[in-house]
Amino acid sequence: MNTEASLCCVPDFQEYAFRTLPKKVLDYYRSGSCQQKTLHNNREAFDRLRIRPRMLIDASKIETSSEVLGCKVQIPFGIAPSAMQKLAHPEGEIGNAKAIGQLGGIYILSTLSTTSLEDVAAATPNTTKWFQLYVYKDRELTKKVVQRAEKAGYKALVLTVDANVFGLRYADMKNNFDLPPHLKLANFDGLISKIEKAENTSGLNSYCNQLFDQSISWNDVQWLQKITKLPVVLKGILTAEDAIVAVEHGVSAIIVSNHGGRQLDTAPASIEALPEIVRAVGNKVDVLFDGGIQYGTDIFKALALGAKMVFIGRAALWGLAYGGEKGVHKLLKILENELTTTMGLTGCQKVKDIKKEMIVHESFYHKL
Repeated sequence: MNTEASLCCVPDFQEYAFRTLPKKVLDYYRSGSCQQKTLHNNREAFDRLRIRPRMLIDASKIETSSEVLGCKVQIPFGIAPSAMQKLAHPEGEIGNAKAIGQLGGIYILSTLSTTSLEDVAAATPNTTKWFQLYVYKDRELTKKVVQRAEKAGYKALVLTVDANVFGLRYADMKNNFDLPPHLKLANFDGLISKIEKAENTSGLNSYCNQLFDQSISWNDVQWLQKITKLPVVLKGILTAEDAIVAVEHGVSAIIVSNHGGRQLDTAPASIEALPEIVRAVGNKVDVLFDGGIQYGTDIFKALALGAKMVFIGRAALWGLAYGGEKGVHKLLKILENELTTTMGLTGCQKVKDIKKEMIVHESFYHKL
Protein backbone atom coordinates (compact mmCIF):
# COMPACT_ATOMS: atom_id res chain seq x y z
CA MET A 1 0.00 0.00 0.00
CA ASN A 2 1.29 3.45 -0.93
CA THR A 3 1.92 5.80 1.98
CA GLU A 4 2.63 9.50 1.64
CA ALA A 5 6.34 8.88 2.25
CA SER A 6 6.53 6.10 -0.35
CA LEU A 7 5.37 8.33 -3.20
CA CYS A 8 8.75 9.34 -4.59
CA CYS A 9 8.09 9.61 -8.33
CA VAL A 10 5.31 9.61 -10.93
CA PRO A 11 5.34 5.79 -11.38
CA ASP A 12 4.46 5.46 -7.66
CA PHE A 13 1.30 7.52 -8.25
CA GLN A 14 0.62 5.50 -11.39
CA GLU A 15 0.89 2.24 -9.47
CA TYR A 16 -1.64 3.53 -6.93
CA ALA A 17 -4.05 4.61 -9.67
CA PHE A 18 -3.71 1.26 -11.44
CA ARG A 19 -4.73 -0.54 -8.23
CA THR A 20 -7.61 1.71 -7.23
CA LEU A 21 -9.39 3.15 -10.27
CA PRO A 22 -12.34 1.19 -11.70
CA LYS A 23 -11.25 -0.88 -14.71
CA LYS A 24 -13.36 1.04 -17.23
CA VAL A 25 -11.92 4.36 -16.05
CA LEU A 26 -8.36 3.08 -15.80
CA ASP A 27 -8.45 1.55 -19.28
CA TYR A 28 -9.83 4.81 -20.68
CA TYR A 29 -7.04 6.87 -19.13
CA ARG A 30 -4.11 4.55 -19.76
CA SER A 31 -4.86 3.04 -23.16
CA GLY A 32 -3.59 3.99 -26.60
CA SER A 33 -4.92 3.13 -30.03
CA CYS A 34 -4.71 -0.20 -31.86
CA GLN A 35 -1.49 -2.06 -30.89
CA GLN A 36 -0.45 0.85 -28.64
CA LYS A 37 2.95 1.06 -30.34
CA THR A 38 3.01 4.86 -30.24
CA LEU A 39 1.80 4.88 -26.63
CA HIS A 40 4.74 2.75 -25.51
CA ASN A 41 7.22 4.49 -27.82
CA ASN A 42 6.41 7.83 -26.16
CA ARG A 43 8.20 6.46 -23.09
CA GLU A 44 10.81 4.31 -24.80
CA ALA A 45 11.99 7.18 -27.00
CA PHE A 46 12.87 9.21 -23.89
CA ASP A 47 14.86 6.26 -22.58
CA ARG A 48 16.95 6.19 -25.77
CA LEU A 49 18.17 9.74 -25.15
CA ARG A 50 21.23 10.47 -23.02
CA ILE A 51 22.08 13.67 -21.14
CA ARG A 52 25.61 15.08 -21.47
CA PRO A 53 26.26 17.07 -18.27
CA ARG A 54 28.65 19.96 -17.77
CA MET A 55 30.60 20.27 -14.52
CA LEU A 56 31.87 22.86 -12.03
CA ILE A 57 29.11 25.39 -12.63
CA ASP A 58 27.55 27.11 -9.62
CA ALA A 59 24.33 25.24 -8.77
CA SER A 60 23.42 27.16 -5.62
CA LYS A 61 20.66 29.10 -7.39
CA ILE A 62 18.49 27.33 -9.95
CA GLU A 63 15.84 29.38 -11.79
CA THR A 64 12.99 27.55 -13.58
CA SER A 65 10.96 30.48 -14.86
CA SER A 66 10.34 30.82 -18.58
CA GLU A 67 8.21 32.75 -21.06
CA VAL A 68 5.42 31.35 -23.23
CA LEU A 69 3.20 33.41 -25.55
CA GLY A 70 4.81 36.51 -24.08
CA CYS A 71 3.82 35.63 -20.50
CA LYS A 72 6.14 34.59 -17.70
CA VAL A 73 5.59 31.20 -16.06
CA GLN A 74 7.34 30.05 -12.90
CA ILE A 75 7.91 26.50 -14.13
CA PRO A 76 8.37 25.28 -17.72
CA PHE A 77 5.67 22.64 -17.50
CA GLY A 78 1.89 22.61 -17.26
CA ILE A 79 -1.06 20.23 -17.40
CA ALA A 80 -2.32 19.05 -20.77
CA PRO A 81 -6.02 18.80 -21.62
CA SER A 82 -7.52 15.48 -20.51
CA ALA A 83 -11.23 14.78 -20.77
CA MET A 84 -13.58 13.87 -17.92
CA GLN A 85 -11.26 14.34 -14.95
CA LYS A 86 -13.98 13.73 -12.36
CA LEU A 87 -13.70 10.07 -13.29
CA ALA A 88 -10.39 10.14 -11.38
CA HIS A 89 -11.53 12.18 -8.37
CA PRO A 90 -14.56 14.32 -7.43
CA GLU A 91 -12.41 17.49 -7.50
CA GLY A 92 -11.71 16.80 -11.17
CA GLU A 93 -10.55 19.67 -13.33
CA ILE A 94 -10.60 22.18 -10.48
CA GLY A 95 -8.21 20.06 -8.43
CA ASN A 96 -5.73 19.87 -11.28
CA ALA A 97 -6.05 23.56 -12.15
CA LYS A 98 -5.53 24.67 -8.55
CA ALA A 99 -2.48 22.47 -8.13
CA ILE A 100 -0.63 23.70 -11.21
CA GLY A 101 -1.60 27.28 -10.39
CA GLN A 102 0.18 27.05 -7.04
CA LEU A 103 3.44 26.31 -8.88
CA GLY A 104 2.92 29.03 -11.49
CA GLY A 105 2.34 26.74 -14.48
CA ILE A 106 -0.39 26.62 -17.14
CA TYR A 107 -3.56 24.53 -17.09
CA ILE A 108 -5.31 23.56 -20.32
CA LEU A 109 -8.98 22.68 -19.90
CA SER A 110 -10.53 20.12 -22.24
CA THR A 111 -13.70 20.81 -24.19
CA LEU A 112 -14.88 17.44 -22.83
CA SER A 113 -14.49 18.44 -19.18
CA THR A 114 -16.74 17.32 -16.36
CA THR A 115 -16.54 20.82 -14.84
CA SER A 116 -17.73 23.80 -16.87
CA LEU A 117 -15.17 26.27 -18.14
CA GLU A 118 -16.90 29.00 -16.10
CA ASP A 119 -16.73 26.98 -12.86
CA VAL A 120 -13.04 26.18 -13.39
CA ALA A 121 -12.32 29.86 -14.04
CA ALA A 122 -14.24 31.01 -10.96
CA ALA A 123 -12.49 28.48 -8.70
CA THR A 124 -8.96 29.17 -9.96
CA PRO A 125 -8.52 32.93 -10.46
CA ASN A 126 -4.76 32.73 -9.87
CA THR A 127 -4.10 29.97 -12.42
CA THR A 128 -3.19 30.79 -16.01
CA LYS A 129 -5.66 28.80 -18.12
CA TRP A 130 -5.94 27.93 -21.79
CA PHE A 131 -8.96 26.26 -23.38
CA GLN A 132 -8.63 23.23 -25.64
CA LEU A 133 -11.13 23.19 -28.49
CA TYR A 134 -12.74 20.54 -30.64
CA VAL A 135 -14.68 21.83 -33.63
CA TYR A 136 -18.24 20.51 -33.64
CA LYS A 137 -20.37 20.14 -36.73
CA ASP A 138 -22.60 22.76 -35.13
CA ARG A 139 -20.39 25.77 -35.78
CA GLU A 140 -22.60 28.12 -33.79
CA LEU A 141 -22.19 25.86 -30.78
CA THR A 142 -18.41 25.91 -31.29
CA LYS A 143 -18.42 29.69 -31.65
CA LYS A 144 -20.39 30.12 -28.43
CA VAL A 145 -17.92 27.94 -26.51
CA VAL A 146 -15.05 30.08 -27.82
CA GLN A 147 -16.85 33.25 -26.74
CA ARG A 148 -17.49 31.78 -23.30
CA ALA A 149 -13.80 30.94 -22.91
CA GLU A 150 -12.85 34.50 -23.83
CA LYS A 151 -15.36 35.96 -21.38
CA ALA A 152 -14.19 33.66 -18.57
CA GLY A 153 -10.59 34.84 -18.89
CA TYR A 154 -8.83 31.98 -20.67
CA LYS A 155 -5.61 33.22 -22.24
CA ALA A 156 -5.35 31.06 -25.37
CA LEU A 157 -7.29 28.60 -27.50
CA VAL A 158 -5.70 25.22 -28.13
CA LEU A 159 -7.15 23.70 -31.28
CA THR A 160 -6.68 19.93 -31.42
CA VAL A 161 -5.89 19.10 -35.05
CA ASP A 162 -5.36 15.34 -34.92
CA ALA A 163 -8.85 14.15 -34.02
CA ASN A 164 -11.02 14.82 -37.07
CA VAL A 165 -11.14 11.00 -37.30
CA PHE A 166 -11.32 9.33 -33.91
CA GLY A 167 -8.62 6.79 -33.07
CA LEU A 168 -9.40 3.09 -32.57
CA ARG A 169 -9.11 2.49 -28.84
CA TYR A 170 -9.80 -1.19 -28.38
CA ALA A 171 -9.90 -1.12 -24.58
CA ASP A 172 -12.78 1.39 -24.64
CA MET A 173 -14.59 -0.72 -27.24
CA LYS A 174 -14.27 -3.87 -25.14
CA ASN A 175 -15.44 -2.02 -22.03
CA ASN A 176 -18.26 -0.26 -23.92
CA PHE A 177 -17.05 2.95 -22.33
CA ASP A 178 -19.64 5.50 -21.25
CA LEU A 179 -19.90 8.38 -18.80
CA PRO A 180 -21.67 7.41 -15.55
CA PRO A 181 -25.05 9.07 -15.02
CA HIS A 182 -23.87 11.26 -12.12
CA LEU A 183 -21.40 13.01 -14.48
CA LYS A 184 -21.83 14.99 -17.68
CA LEU A 185 -19.81 16.99 -20.18
CA ALA A 186 -20.31 20.18 -18.24
CA ASN A 187 -19.71 22.66 -21.07
CA PHE A 188 -22.93 21.50 -22.74
CA ASP A 189 -26.58 20.74 -22.04
CA GLY A 190 -28.96 18.04 -23.18
CA LEU A 191 -27.91 15.06 -25.26
CA ILE A 192 -24.62 16.69 -26.25
CA SER A 193 -23.55 16.59 -22.59
CA LYS A 194 -23.88 12.81 -22.35
CA ILE A 195 -21.67 9.92 -23.41
CA GLU A 196 -23.87 6.86 -23.42
CA LYS A 197 -23.30 3.21 -24.26
CA ALA A 198 -23.08 2.48 -27.98
CA GLU A 199 -23.47 -0.77 -29.85
CA ASN A 200 -20.20 -2.51 -30.85
CA THR A 201 -18.00 0.48 -29.96
CA SER A 202 -17.26 2.87 -27.12
CA GLY A 203 -19.67 5.64 -26.25
CA LEU A 204 -16.89 8.20 -26.65
CA ASN A 205 -16.04 6.94 -30.12
CA SER A 206 -19.69 7.18 -31.11
CA TYR A 207 -20.04 10.67 -29.58
CA CYS A 208 -17.00 12.09 -31.38
CA ASN A 209 -17.79 10.54 -34.75
CA GLN A 210 -21.34 11.86 -34.64
CA LEU A 211 -20.63 15.38 -33.35
CA PHE A 212 -17.07 16.41 -34.26
CA ASP A 213 -16.56 17.99 -37.67
CA GLN A 214 -14.48 15.59 -39.76
CA SER A 215 -14.16 18.13 -42.56
CA ILE A 216 -11.94 20.58 -40.65
CA SER A 217 -9.01 21.95 -42.65
CA TRP A 218 -6.46 24.75 -42.57
CA ASN A 219 -9.28 27.10 -43.58
CA ASP A 220 -10.80 26.49 -40.17
CA VAL A 221 -7.67 27.78 -38.47
CA GLN A 222 -8.36 31.07 -40.23
CA TRP A 223 -12.05 30.83 -39.32
CA LEU A 224 -11.12 30.42 -35.65
CA GLN A 225 -8.74 33.38 -35.78
CA LYS A 226 -11.55 35.52 -37.15
CA ILE A 227 -13.97 34.71 -34.33
CA THR A 228 -11.57 35.18 -31.43
CA LYS A 229 -9.03 37.68 -30.15
CA LEU A 230 -7.18 34.97 -28.25
CA PRO A 231 -3.92 33.50 -29.54
CA VAL A 232 -4.49 30.20 -31.36
CA VAL A 233 -2.29 27.22 -30.53
CA LEU A 234 -2.34 24.07 -32.68
CA LYS A 235 -2.06 20.80 -30.76
CA GLY A 236 -1.17 17.61 -32.60
CA ILE A 237 1.53 18.67 -35.09
CA LEU A 238 4.08 15.91 -35.82
CA THR A 239 5.87 16.99 -39.01
CA ALA A 240 8.00 19.88 -40.17
CA GLU A 241 5.73 20.28 -43.20
CA ASP A 242 2.65 20.92 -41.06
CA ALA A 243 4.61 23.15 -38.71
CA ILE A 244 5.61 25.37 -41.63
CA VAL A 245 1.99 25.59 -42.81
CA ALA A 246 0.92 26.46 -39.27
CA VAL A 247 3.38 29.36 -39.19
CA GLU A 248 2.10 30.52 -42.58
CA HIS A 249 -1.40 30.59 -41.09
CA GLY A 250 -0.28 32.86 -38.28
CA VAL A 251 -0.74 30.59 -35.28
CA SER A 252 0.87 31.67 -32.03
CA ALA A 253 2.28 28.32 -30.95
CA ILE A 254 2.48 24.63 -31.81
CA ILE A 255 2.16 21.72 -29.41
CA VAL A 256 4.12 18.75 -30.72
CA SER A 257 1.85 15.88 -29.69
CA ASN A 258 0.55 12.50 -30.82
CA HIS A 259 -2.47 12.70 -28.51
CA GLY A 260 -0.82 10.45 -25.95
CA GLY A 261 -0.62 7.63 -28.48
CA ARG A 262 -4.42 7.56 -28.72
CA GLN A 263 -4.92 8.49 -32.37
CA LEU A 264 -2.66 7.20 -35.19
CA ASP A 265 -0.80 4.13 -34.00
CA THR A 266 2.85 3.78 -35.12
CA ALA A 267 3.10 7.56 -35.51
CA PRO A 268 6.37 8.92 -34.12
CA ALA A 269 6.86 9.49 -30.43
CA SER A 270 6.39 13.18 -29.69
CA ILE A 271 10.02 13.52 -28.60
CA GLU A 272 11.14 11.97 -31.89
CA ALA A 273 9.14 14.53 -33.87
CA LEU A 274 10.21 17.55 -31.80
CA PRO A 275 13.67 18.27 -33.32
CA GLU A 276 12.52 18.48 -36.95
CA ILE A 277 9.71 20.83 -36.02
CA VAL A 278 12.01 23.11 -34.03
CA ARG A 279 14.44 23.18 -36.99
CA ALA A 280 11.59 24.00 -39.37
CA VAL A 281 10.08 26.95 -37.52
CA GLY A 282 13.01 28.35 -35.52
CA ASN A 283 11.84 31.18 -33.31
CA LYS A 284 8.86 32.12 -35.46
CA VAL A 285 6.41 30.57 -32.99
CA ASP A 286 6.68 28.95 -29.58
CA VAL A 287 7.08 25.19 -29.89
CA LEU A 288 5.52 23.32 -26.96
CA PHE A 289 5.41 19.61 -26.20
CA ASP A 290 3.46 16.75 -24.65
CA GLY A 291 3.74 12.97 -24.69
CA GLY A 292 5.35 10.49 -22.30
CA ILE A 293 6.62 12.82 -19.56
CA GLN A 294 7.22 10.90 -16.31
CA TYR A 295 10.40 12.39 -14.85
CA GLY A 296 12.15 15.71 -14.51
CA THR A 297 14.85 14.33 -16.82
CA ASP A 298 12.14 13.97 -19.50
CA ILE A 299 11.20 17.63 -19.08
CA PHE A 300 14.88 18.56 -19.36
CA LYS A 301 15.30 16.52 -22.57
CA ALA A 302 12.27 18.13 -24.23
CA LEU A 303 13.45 21.62 -23.27
CA ALA A 304 16.92 20.83 -24.57
CA LEU A 305 15.50 19.70 -27.91
CA GLY A 306 13.72 23.03 -28.34
CA ALA A 307 10.39 22.98 -26.49
CA LYS A 308 9.62 26.24 -24.71
CA MET A 309 7.32 24.38 -22.31
CA VAL A 310 6.04 20.84 -21.81
CA PHE A 311 2.67 19.53 -20.67
CA ILE A 312 1.85 16.41 -18.71
CA GLY A 313 -1.37 14.46 -19.19
CA ARG A 314 -1.73 11.04 -17.59
CA ALA A 315 0.69 11.84 -14.75
CA ALA A 316 -1.63 14.58 -13.51
CA LEU A 317 -4.54 12.13 -13.58
CA TRP A 318 -2.57 9.68 -11.42
CA GLY A 319 -1.93 12.47 -8.91
CA LEU A 320 -5.59 13.39 -8.99
CA ALA A 321 -6.61 9.78 -8.37
CA TYR A 322 -4.34 9.64 -5.34
CA GLY A 323 -5.61 12.71 -3.53
CA GLY A 324 -7.32 15.34 -5.63
CA GLU A 325 -5.62 18.74 -5.60
CA LYS A 326 -3.19 17.71 -2.85
CA GLY A 327 -2.18 14.59 -4.76
CA VAL A 328 -1.52 16.56 -7.94
CA HIS A 329 0.39 19.22 -6.03
CA LYS A 330 2.65 16.59 -4.46
CA LEU A 331 3.28 14.99 -7.86
CA LEU A 332 4.07 18.35 -9.46
CA LYS A 333 6.49 19.26 -6.68
CA ILE A 334 8.28 15.95 -7.28
CA LEU A 335 8.64 16.79 -10.97
CA GLU A 336 9.84 20.29 -10.13
CA ASN A 337 12.45 18.90 -7.75
CA GLU A 338 13.58 16.34 -10.34
CA LEU A 339 13.93 19.11 -12.93
CA THR A 340 15.92 21.45 -10.67
CA THR A 341 18.13 18.54 -9.58
CA THR A 342 18.78 17.66 -13.23
CA MET A 343 19.58 21.28 -14.01
CA GLY A 344 22.00 21.45 -11.10
CA LEU A 345 23.73 18.22 -12.13
CA THR A 346 24.14 19.40 -15.72
CA GLY A 347 25.37 22.91 -14.97
CA CYS A 348 22.18 24.74 -15.99
CA GLN A 349 21.35 27.67 -13.75
CA LYS A 350 18.41 28.79 -15.88
CA VAL A 351 16.08 27.22 -18.43
CA LYS A 352 17.85 29.10 -21.23
CA ASP A 353 21.06 27.27 -20.29
CA ILE A 354 19.53 23.94 -21.33
CA LYS A 355 20.99 23.31 -24.81
CA LYS A 356 20.42 20.73 -27.53
CA GLU A 357 24.10 19.75 -27.40
CA MET A 358 23.37 18.21 -23.99
CA ILE A 359 21.18 15.49 -25.55
CA VAL A 360 22.37 12.62 -27.73
CA HIS A 361 20.82 9.35 -28.86
CA GLU A 362 22.07 6.18 -27.18
CA SER A 363 23.55 5.09 -30.51
CA PHE A 364 26.09 7.90 -30.20
CA TYR A 365 27.78 5.94 -27.44
CA HIS A 366 27.31 2.59 -29.09
CA LYS A 367 29.59 3.73 -31.93
CA LEU A 368 32.57 4.20 -29.62
